[in-house]
Amino acid sequence: MEEHGVGYSSTGLVAQMRDNNNMWQQGEVTVKLAKAYGYCWGVERAVRMAYEARQTFPDRKLYITNEIIHNPEVNQRLRELDINIVEDEGKGKDYSGIQGGDVVIFPAFGATVQEMKHFRDQGVQMIDTTCPWVAKVWNSVDTHAKKSCTSVIHGKYSHEETVATASFADQYIIVKDLKEAQYVCDYILNGGNKEEFMKMFSKAVSKGFDPDTMLDKVGLANQTTMLKGETQQIGKLLEATMMKKYGPAKLNEHFVLMETICDATQERQDALYEITADPSAIDLMIVVGGFNSSNTSHLQEIAEHKGIPSYWVDSAARIDVEKNKVYHKLAYGELKETENWIKKGPITIGITSGASTPDRAVEEVLDKVFKINDPNFKGIAPKECAPMKVPTH
Repeated sequence: MEEHGVGYSSTGLVAQMRDNNNMWQQGEVTVKLAKAYGYCWGVERAVRMAYEARQTFPDRKLYITNEIIHNPEVNQRLRELDINIVEDEGKGKDYSGIQGGDVVIFPAFGATVQEMKHFRDQGVQMIDTTCPWVAKVWNSVDTHAKKSCTSVIHGKYSHEETVATASFADQYIIVKDLKEAQYVCDYILNGGNKEEFMKMFSKAVSKGFDPDTMLDKVGLANQTTMLKGETQQIGKLLEATMMKKYGPAKLNEHFVLMETICDATQERQDALYEITADPSAIDLMIVVGGFNSSNTSHLQEIAEHKGIPSYWVDSAARIDVEKNKVYHKLAYGELKETENWIKKGPITIGITSGASTPDRAVEEVLDKVFKINDPNFKGIAPKECAPMKVPTH
C-alpha cells in the first residue's frame, strides 16, 4: 500500500521524523509532528481489506457502499483499482446495478441494518471493514434497545457512522453538541413546546418519536470521532438530569452509560493539546485530512480555540507554492484562501493529520511548505527507517 501512497511511510519524511523524536529542521523551517497522528488501526485495516478484496476477487465486480474512509486520495486510488464507490448524490444510494455474485465492501464507518439485509437477500459476497470501535457503539445501542431505552447519540445526523448507528436503535435522538443536549435535558425536566422540539430535531429522531413519552429512559452513545470532552460532558449532563428527575435510587433504571469513546480519536486530540500547550512555541498549525472528516474537523477546532493560526487542508493540491497561498477550511465549515501564510525568516510549524490520512499526504504538504520557504528545495531523500509501530486501535 505504501507504494500507492495509502499506507504508512517507511522511508519518507514522516518516517524520518519518527526516528528524530517527531521533529525536523529544513532551512529556517522547524516542524513538530504531533505524537499521535494519521491512520488509526481501524482505518488502516479497512483500506488493507479493500486491497485484499481486489486481489482475492480479481475478476469480480467490487463495490463499496460509501467512501471507504474520508480521504480523497485513498478513495481515488480504490477507484483506479476498479472498485466502485456508491455515493448518495442527493436521491439516495442506487444499488440496482449490484447483482448476486458481486462483492460489496462495507466501509470503516459501517453500513445500516437495512443495507446489510438488502445485500444478504441479494446473495452478494459481503466484506465488512467496519471499525471494531464503531461496532462497540452498535453494541451499546443494542443494549439500550433491550432495556427499552431511547438512545441519545452524540453525533452529526448525516454522518455515515451515525446513520449506521441509529439504524441499530429502536428509538433515538441525535444531538450534535452540548447546547442541543441541554435543550433535551431541559425538556426532560420541565417539558416544553413539543412542536418546537420536533422542528429542531426533525432530521435527528427515529420514526414516530415522541419527546413526551420516549425520554423517560435514555442511554448515551456517540459517533466515535466526536470530541471526547464534549461526549463526557453530555454523559454527565444526562446523568444529572435523570438523577434530579427520578432520584439516585432509581438512576440506573432511567440512564445507561457504556464507554464508547474511541481511543484513537482521543489520542490524536490529546496529542494536539500537548503540542499546542504553549501557543507561543508554534507560529502556525497545519491539519491534514479530508474536508468531510469529522475527526479532522475537531483537530482543527482545538487549534482554533488555542488562538493559533491553523490551516486545514485535505491535500497538497490546496497549496500554491509560487503565490504562497493556501486554500483551507475552518473547523465550522468555512472555506478560505489565505495569502502569505508562510512568513519569511525562521518559523516553527506544528502538524498533525486526521485518522483517515496516510503519511504520504503529510509529506506532500510539507514538501510544498519547504519549497515556499526555499525555492531551491529539491525534496527529502528516502532513508530506510525503523519499522512503524502500528497502532493497536
